Amino acid sequence: MATQRQDREIHSLDEFDAALGTHGSLASYRIQSVDLTDRTFALLSASSTDAVFLGCPMQPEAAAKVRADGALVFPPVPHLPFDPYRARLYSPEELFRGVTTHPYASTPDALAYDWFQRTKGDGDIFSSMLRSLHDDAISDALDEHLADARVVGVMGGHRTGRGTDAYAGAARLGRTLTRAGLTVATGGGPGAMEAANLGAYTAPFQDAALDEALELLAKVPSFTPSVTEWARAAFEVRARRPRGGDSVGIPTWFYGHEPPNAFAARIGKYFANATREDGLLARSNAGVVFLPGAAGTVQEIFDNATPNYYGSRGAPAPMVLVDRAHWTELLPAWPLLRTLAEGRPMAARIALVDSVDEAPEALERLAVG
Repeated sequence: MATQRQDREIHSLDEFDAALGTHGSLASYRIQSVDLTDRTFALLSASSTDAVFLGCPMQPEAAAKVRADGALVFPPVPHLPFDPYRARLYSPEELFRGVTTHPYASTPDALAYDWFQRTKGDGDIFSSMLRSLHDDAISDALDEHLADARVVGVMGGHRTGRGTDAYAGAARLGRTLTRAGLTVATGGGPGAMEAANLGAYTAPFQDAALDEALELLAKVPSFTPSVTEWARAAFEVRARRPRGGDSVGIPTWFYGHEPPNAFAARIGKYFANATREDGLLARSNAGVVFLPGAAGTVQEIFDNATPNYYGSRGAPAPMVLVDRAHWTELLPAWPLLRTLAEGRPMAARIALVDSVDEAPEALERLAVG
């Protein structure tokens, strides 16, 4: 059913032309965020019965024609710093556009956060509807991008600084998992999340590429006090090693003070943090590795444990907690997780390891155990 639905979606002019060339009709298609101002003749000539146009600019006569056919037309929304109907995930270049020459505050990512800050508490149903439309479009794009992927989530704290052993370990983890054929998915932010995406990015290159990247990034250890300089360091790494490996980042404007990282090849950024958290964990079908973190990572452990406990997503997915002292003494999530798992299928799918370098083997063992 999902494949059939996606076959009726049009995301580009090439797909629009191909659909008309094959079927001679737009009936029942969903055309998503495609500029159709130069396709007036085609729109006037073809049937659009039961079609849906989401944010597609078109000439007035074309819009009148497709509405007369019975199509639903959701018009573009002017003066927004984001496209609520977008058909694809973000790229780092799109969110950070202009950051190499101008301050981060002028980038699309920062402007979207500013809009969110102005509108999130104003009670305007139109603003909340636009956020919901956008987030649903991102979920749809994530489903399409990850349809055939074995996804492993890597969770960890945003405070893990560049230049630290913990950051380097998370980067090695991302590289190892990617080389094993898995798609790394993180919360898309700084710290351990950036490190795991960095490791995935450098996976196609020789090992020295990661060492070089870590040395360069260590010159700007954190996104504070300057997101601009932090982002520029990342794009310098990308410029030196273009066409890196694939991974996904799933950040949120809810935590807009934390910028997304530039090493995830595809970014699914949300306004609603709850939707983002649940979606990230639900898509981690090959398991989740939890690096040391604080409140956010603790929340993610038990957000992931709940469906494993009840079996609401089917068979439980592996969960690997890294750093025994952190998860048994500083924040003792492991004893509670182990007690919850007793007597249930998830008991065979959880592990606690001492170091990040043990995590890939533990993940593999749990997957077949």
